[in-house]
Amino acid sequence: MNARPDLPGSPGRADRAGPDGPGGLGGPALGGPGRADRAAPDATDGELFPVTHADLARLHARLEASAQAEAILDVRYRVIDSPIGPLLLAATARGLVRVAFEREGFEAVLSALAGRIGARILETPTGLAAAARELAEYFAGDRRAFDLTLDHALSAGFRERVQRSLPQIAYGHTRSYREVAASVGSPGAVRAVGTACATNPLPVVVPCHRVLRSDGTLGGYVGGLEAKAALLALERAA
Repeated sequence: MNARPDLPGSPGRADRAGPDGPGGLGGPALGGPGRADRAAPDATDGELFPVTHADLARLHARLEASAQAEAILDVRYRVIDSPIGPLLLAATARGLVRVAFEREGFEAVLSALAGRIGARILETPTGLAAAARELAEYFAGDRRAFDLTLDHALSAGFRERVQRSLPQIAYGHTRSYREVAASVGSPGAVRAVGTACATNPLPVVVPCHRVLRSDGTLGGYVGGLEAKAALLALERAA
């Protein structure tokens, strides 16, 4: 296999701690900075309610397990590191519903999910294992297509039609916005295809980075042009 291109962003792929966001049931408004690993120090120091990291970690794990067992969550999420920076992964009971770049603002993304899907949001640091694994394989150059169940609840109409068509662009290949418009039966809707790509809620997994301008220049990308160029370079090198 060819050598991987140099990619910007964080060098590691190990799962990382979540964003400064909700850590418990109730989503951004209710969860708050409640993650166990950011809790009180281990030493009690005479605090009114001394709680150790270990105590809160166990409590969070019990809460997570109970919530999943009782199917009371609207959205589960975790944050992973990638060569193009941290990615937030969020899923409903139907499937992966959101992949977000840090530049989008994870708090804003979670707030939007609470408004669009439901406020019962819980961080699951070890959850969404299949999505995390497949993305790691993709960034390692070992995966060319994703085998994940997707929830397209955040898209509708023409945008959804365009986004659902994007996985048909083969790994390592690109199409122009005009070609994508023609492929979905609306050859005049070039600008609308651009909007559909720009609002893709599942970047990387739904490969809007493979859509370029007709002159071969990058166009736009929700993760930034540096990330788009890195993804294209990654696929060309594989």
